[in-house]
Amino acid sequence: MAQGQIRIIGGAWRGRKIQVPDLPDLRPTPDRVRETLFNWLQPVIAGAYCLDMFAGSGALGFEALSRGAAYVEMVDQSSAIVAALRQQLRIFGAENADVYAATMPQQLRTPARPFDVVFLDPPFKENLLLPCCTYLEEKALLADGAYIYLESKDTLDESMLPTNWQLLKSKKAGQVSYHLAQRKNR
Repeated sequence: MAQGQIRIIGGAWRGRKIQVPDLPDLRPTPDRVRETLFNWLQPVIAGAYCLDMFAGSGALGFEALSRGAAYVEMVDQSSAIVAALRQQLRIFGAENADVYAATMPQQLRTPARPFDVVFLDPPFKENLLLPCCTYLEEKALLADGAYIYLESKDTLDESMLPTNWQLLKSKKAGQVSYHLAQRKNR
């Protein structure tokens, strides 16, 4: 399996490379999108309990760890991706992360505590973004005030999200729309 690399753009591991398996439909979040996202999350990422739901390259999860997240759970449907992410965690010596394979969203494990930040970037063709939003809310997997990063092919509006989520930011980069929502206390 051929590999590519992406670079961590901020925090303790800034400049370090992540090995990315060459798999179909794997699209790492571009540098400029990650930079914008983590600028948005800068006030809350340190100490956060995070979920990278369709981890893929691991770019978002590793970036969160690099910037001081207390814990990151990375989940992907591909066993090859899970193996690559585990190897990368060993290389970095990261012990405050867990990686496992699961079909989303049904096989997500119940976390030790609700997540403060969730990265939600499913394969576009599978139309899983909005069902995953509903699942996270229905299963009470989110902390009050949690931030949810949403990446999609199409622009989202607040009416598509759970009623207690507020869309804070939205941008477009090339063919990708990305958004930051926040869960409000019920």
